[in-house]
Amino acid sequence: MNHKRPGTGPLTVTVFVFPGVRLLDVTGPIEVFASANGFGGRYRVRIASGDGAEVITSAGTRLGADVRVDDLREPSDVLVIPGGPEWETLIKDDALLDVVRRLHEKARCTASVCTGAFLLAAAGLLDGRRAATHWRHSRQLASRFPSVRVKRDAIFVRDGRMMTSAGVSAGIDLSLALVEDHYGAEVARAVAKDMVVFMQRPGSQSQFSVRSQVPHSRRETLRRVLDEVAENPGANHTLPAMARRAGVSVRHMTRLFDEEVGTTPARYVEQVRLEAAQVLLETGDDAMAVVARRTGFGSPESMRRAFVRHLGVTPGAYRTSFRTTGVGAEDSAPEAVSP
Repeated sequence: MNHKRPGTGPLTVTVFVFPGVRLLDVTGPIEVFASANGFGGRYRVRIASGDGAEVITSAGTRLGADVRVDDLREPSDVLVIPGGPEWETLIKDDALLDVVRRLHEKARCTASVCTGAFLLAAAGLLDGRRAATHWRHSRQLASRFPSVRVKRDAIFVRDGRMMTSAGVSAGIDLSLALVEDHYGAEVARAVAKDMVVFMQRPGSQSQFSVRSQVPHSRRETLRRVLDEVAENPGANHTLPAMARRAGVSVRHMTRLFDEEVGTTPARYVEQVRLEAAQVLLETGDDAMAVVARRTGFGSPESMRRAFVRHLGVTPGAYRTSFRTTGVGAEDSAPEAVSP
């Protein structure tokens, strides 16, 4: 995308707000762009509302505006359309949708956060495009707007000059990707570290971790084992070791995994270790042997086999492809949600 580079003047970011907007959808991106200014970025951020007045967010917080929409003269390099819990009402507001269209016409890049994708879709701006939204609403986005190609659980998606992101905090991921696009990976990485957030989630990555995808277990013993694996993947998680820590037999532990997790203990442990290794490869410079040891694979060769088996690439190739925020990751063919 590369709208501008340092030295060519500040980039203008306009965040559109309206009554009932979700607060973090607004403040998350603003904080990223504001933080970038301390590390070499040059952003001018402004909040616009329909009439220039403050709005009451869904959290009940008053949020001031810098300008009214009709007073905006110059185009925006980035337009941010946040979402809100009452999106079903918002998409029926013709005046609101008209404002969104007018703002988009003057923007070089339009980006939505969470259910802000519904506003873009209702305004006809996502027709024929790929898009993401909060996982809880992805099927509704697909069914209400069949012309939108919804990626079920992507963190964010870029299609031309449109960007859409998943639930709430994914607006931070999207904004980091834009910072990287404008000013490079080092600036984006510095912002991520300053905000104490990870820069490890490429746009094509799932909204869910391995642990969060596991159904909630009724057994405290199994929940404790699952959490231990997720919290410290490099520890000893052989089947006998897990059974011993849980105070059950190996046979019983195997049965618990089969009944409640739907996989074997070994496969679950490998999936968690694979995810942990991906994070280390994406965010650090540790040698392969160090990554393999920290994530429980033991050796680079064992880790390599797991990567090839599950991801189809070696750890080295993965690191090369995903050491950024994933600015272009969504260019690969997406998986669409059927209406």
